[in-house]
Amino acid sequence: MEATLPESGAVSGAPPRTRVARRTRSRSARDAWVFVACVAPNVALIIAFIYRPLISNIYYSTLNWSLGDRYATRVGFGNYVQFFTGSDAGTILGTTAIFTIATVGGSMIIGLALSLVLNQRLIGRGFARATVFAPYVLSGVGIGLVWTFIFDPTTGALSDILRGLGLSAPNWFGNPHLTLLMVIIVYVWKNLGYCAVIYLAALQAVPVDVLEAASIDGAGAWNRFWRVTLPLISPTTFFLLLTTILSSLQAFDLLYIISPQGYGTNTLMFATYYQAFQASQAGYSAAISTILFAILLIMTVIQMVLIERRVHYR
Repeated sequence: MEATLPESGAVSGAPPRTRVARRTRSRSARDAWVFVACVAPNVALIIAFIYRPLISNIYYSTLNWSLGDRYATRVGFGNYVQFFTGSDAGTILGTTAIFTIATVGGSMIIGLALSLVLNQRLIGRGFARATVFAPYVLSGVGIGLVWTFIFDPTTGALSDILRGLGLSAPNWFGNPHLTLLMVIIVYVWKNLGYCAVIYLAALQAVPVDVLEAASIDGAGAWNRFWRVTLPLISPTTFFLLLTTILSSLQAFDLLYIISPQGYGTNTLMFATYYQAFQASQAGYSAAISTILFAILLIMTVIQMVLIERRVHYR
């Protein structure tokens, strides 16, 4: 008689291939449903509170609609043509560019300098770090009110100091250039602590042995910073550049508190508010905000595609 041998996989103790495949598919399906259950609420919230308002805003930008009216007239790209052919377009775009470049550059450069100081072994270093970071978490409205009093040309603290030195206090609120400079100073003061703390964390992650090797090779303090430290913290610089540009382009609270009519501080974000709630031109306001969104998107893409290539990741 011939003995019948068991098929491969049917040996005692070894599960059949079909059973293994079934368990694998079941586990994959269960993992997929768990993933969907965890992600779906977040996706729904993003769609409801980000993408839906964005699409609605783009649609409103094609309408001639006054805020509060029940009916609107479709004008297509008329609001965009009105903005770019208007006399205020150059002023608004120029003010936005100056404010963004000055605040981003000032916050990052001064923040990096502060982080280098706070990274040293100093007495009261922890208190100094908390003091530097504190303005960033304070209310922009409160900071704007305090600095409005400081810059007041008659009763302000800065005016008293200047008069004590025999100097005349400038009228910060009567000159649009001085008003923009005042807002830039306040905004940099508020946000430099954020840059300083992020840079401080990056500096503390720089390998000490690399700096010691550079010192042994004869590199001075400046060369160690420029050729070793700065390239190693370039991912942090890229991150701060991206976040601070987006934040500056969307700044509003300080601008409105210090100059409610946008005198010298009429950026794209401020113009969006003013046209909607002061001039009641909701369609025109939506067009300006869509232009701001396009600029934010372009700036983000440029940074992600071009600038990130020059970042040195360890």
